[in-house]
Amino acid sequence: MGLSNNALIPEAIVNRKGARKASDIQPEVLEWLNYGRMESVNLTEWLAVDHVQLLRYVLGECGLHQRTHEVMSALEGIMGQSTMKIIPAIAAQWIGILREQPDQERAKLFSHLSTHGSDSVRCWAAYVVGLEQHELDYKLELIRQFAADPHFGVREIAWMAMRETISQQVNTAIHLLSSWVLEEDDNIRRFAVEATRPRGVWARHIQELKDHPEWGLPLLEPLKSDPSKYVQDSVSNWLNDAAKSSPDWVAYVCGTWLEASNEKTTKRITTRAQRNLGC
Repeated sequence: MGLSNNALIPEAIVNRKGARKASDIQPEVLEWLNYGRMESVNLTEWLAVDHVQLLRYVLGECGLHQRTHEVMSALEGIMGQSTMKIIPAIAAQWIGILREQPDQERAKLFSHLSTHGSDSVRCWAAYVVGLEQHELDYKLELIRQFAADPHFGVREIAWMAMRETISQQVNTAIHLLSSWVLEEDDNIRRFAVEATRPRGVWARHIQELKDHPEWGLPLLEPLKSDPSKYVQDSVSNWLNDAAKSSPDWVAYVCGTWLEASNEKTTKRITTRAQRNLGC
């Protein structure tokens, strides 16, 4: 079907739970997703989005039809590759387009991408921030809205997009993020931890933190009794990463935390942190 901008999404689709397998996603759902008209509701849908088709639509939406052939040609080499390769490649194309715009138009275009109704488009915008050559403090300021995004996929891409810059300026990043772990928003607290994990998931390792996990304590210590399971899991995973190269240090930190806190949350964090240490 051809979707118009005014077409209403059926209630049954809006309230869907999401398919467990890509082959079970309804064709109508994929079409709405690929037209950027709604968000994915689980990882299966998130991975099933056709970013190239979506990009064609968004270029037209932004009045950039004339750039479609050029952009598609530039992306030819990544067609059919994983979502995690396609997103930064598309973001790089948007950077080229944004740099050509006058300041006011550039800000307007980036705002459109970063507030788009499609979580996939917001993922592109987050990677635009990650790939741009800005100072770390400014990049963190820009990435903040994506770190706090209500959609799980955008939040994951936010820290992944910043990973390279953070890994190059570890101590500065920890200093700047130390205020983030005191924020009320658990998504912001979680970002500070996840972005600095020594090993991480789908991301390059940070060798300095594998060698010196104690550098991360300014981010971890304030969260040792965090009430959010989302944050608890991130802290325990950070320590579990560190335990692979510094098991004695992790055991010591966990023991110290348990001595200082009787909270169930601390017990949960330390138990999960030491899950591969036989504790």
